[in-house]
Amino acid sequence: MKTIIHRSETRGFANYDWLISRHSFSFAEYFNPDRIQFGALRVLNDDIVKAGMGFGLHPHANMEIISIPIKGELEHKDSIGEKAIIKQGEVQIMSAGKGIRHSEYNHSLSQDVNFLQIWILPNKNDLTPTYSQHFFPKEERLNKFQLIVSPKNNEGLTINQNAYLSLITLSSSINKTYNLYNSNNGVYLFVIEGSINVENKEINERDGIGIWDINTINLTAKNNCELLLIEVPMTI
Repeated sequence: MKTIIHRSETRGFANYDWLISRHSFSFAEYFNPDRIQFGALRVLNDDIVKAGMGFGLHPHANMEIISIPIKGELEHKDSIGEKAIIKQGEVQIMSAGKGIRHSEYNHSLSQDVNFLQIWILPNKNDLTPTYSQHFFPKEERLNKFQLIVSPKNNEGLTINQNAYLSLITLSSSINKTYNLYNSNNGVYLFVIEGSINVENKEINERDGIGIWDINTINLTAKNNCELLLIEVPMTI
């Protein structure tokens, strides 16, 4: 088993007044040669966008982009004709493929929105861009793994990569074992809320831990916690 731990306070930080962003991996003006990516996981940004503000129309290509609102709602528009509001409890995935332009705004004019922005490298380039979103009930991940993103012919939203994203809400002192879908993959676990022991390593709120060369991962909740597990290929 190999591990790498990224404490919350060591993440990259940017404050543009309308946007406060914390970067688990190198992004924009934040560059750390030891934090370029974790396998196929290229970006994990923890973003807070002020009321009525957001990202104007901009391009992407050959990237699988996932947005998970933690608090508030996002307003999405893109060049393939999709317009949507992504609410708390929903997950959005945009396969940029050969090229797409989109904008992402805080839908509220009075409250901030906090969301996770995740970029995963695809297993094939220059595909036709696609967009989808889905609501995942919180009660269906209480003390069990809720698969939210996976390859075709599996559960959850579809991604063009051998990647699996799961959410779980663990009650205090509960033990749980995560079984990897593919032994060649690694898992980047991000603590949205609470604290947990991961293979006897204490991981706290907004910390991340990458684990690979292992088939199962043992988790013990120190208190009530919300976790995101991102399983991705380690070689791309």
